[in-house]
Amino acid sequence: MGKRLFTSESVTEGHPDKVCDQISDAVLDAILALDPEAHVACETIATTDTVLVMGEIAASCSVDAEAVARKVVNEIGYTEEGIGFSGDTFKFTNLLHEQSPDIALGVNTSNEVQNGKGEDEYDRTGAGDQGLMFGYACNETPELMPLPISLAHRLARRLSKVRKDGTLPYLRPDGKTQVTVEYDDDNRPIRIDTIVISTQHEEDVSLDKIRMDLAKNVILPVIPHELTDKDIKIHINPTGRFVIGGPEGDSGLTGRKIIVDTYGGYARHGGGAFSGKDPTKVDRSAAYALRYIAKNIVAAELASRCEVQAAYAIGVAHPVSIMIDTFDTGLVSDEELSQAVEAVFDLRPAAIIEKLGLKAPIYRQIAAYGHMGREDLSLPWEQTDKVDELREMFKDLLD
Repeated sequence: MGKRLFTSESVTEGHPDKVCDQISDAVLDAILALDPEAHVACETIATTDTVLVMGEIAASCSVDAEAVARKVVNEIGYTEEGIGFSGDTFKFTNLLHEQSPDIALGVNTSNEVQNGKGEDEYDRTGAGDQGLMFGYACNETPELMPLPISLAHRLARRLSKVRKDGTLPYLRPDGKTQVTVEYDDDNRPIRIDTIVISTQHEEDVSLDKIRMDLAKNVILPVIPHELTDKDIKIHINPTGRFVIGGPEGDSGLTGRKIIVDTYGGYARHGGGAFSGKDPTKVDRSAAYALRYIAKNIVAAELASRCEVQAAYAIGVAHPVSIMIDTFDTGLVSDEELSQAVEAVFDLRPAAIIEKLGLKAPIYRQIAAYGHMGREDLSLPWEQTDKVDELREMFKDLLD
């Protein structure tokens, strides 16, 4: 095959799309804290000095969405007046309204129950929409994520850390990172080829200082030394200037960073966004469950790479299909793994929600820096508690 390069990107919490994701998930969290049974689909738009929240809600409570949005924006770091976007001064519009009863019908009482075929309590809740979702894991990193997106997220988090802790106080909240990894013929990462960082900054800081400070305080503490060499290429603020940023520089919208949120393009994506959606929306809950499955398969050493797909019909509890692809790295066939997954994991929405504790207000914390691989947050879909059960099913091969 020769040299093969793969690139993934991440963005900081101050990126305009991520501002919107965090507001949407903070509104969701505020509602779930009061009504764990609520159905929420909340989306946010942000532009110069303006935030608009819209969507559908069915809940027994109400929350102050404006107060939630201002708190999020201030915590991100947009607190300075005169830069086009500030948590205390932006204009706010609330267009949230009641959820359609047509959608609620199939979610609250599944197709199986309506047709007298429900077998237990998990059959009562239907999927909140049709669609297809993917989960993925590989053994390139300790958290079983692809290396390019793992490093890109670490750089983005580090960029925000040195801004917030005062190490580099001239940085502003908006920023993007990108990492290109070279792989060998056995699909193993062997070196970092290129790093790109673009960060918003105060006007009176020189480009030379920014480049020197980021190399020392962001790149060196994050990038593994053993994966670098003299041929590595580093681009820091390659346009030369990044003063105007955030929602002033580019409008933001919930759900526009779905590849950043998942596997950096390394695995397939069904197209559904996560933020602002309660867990009856299988775009979110099933994607978490499929990551959980894929990670347990790789952690059990049944494959070094694993992608899991499921598909749903709106109002139907059981997935209409489940697919496993181990890219010829599995110890057993993909068909045998699919059978094992169906025996060990319950992919009905209500079962996923209960197993992973998805009615809790946990979502704002994952609205930036990735929903997968976040072992720093002890997320339930990052657990590997099914490893022994999976290995037991194939113990004759593993002994």
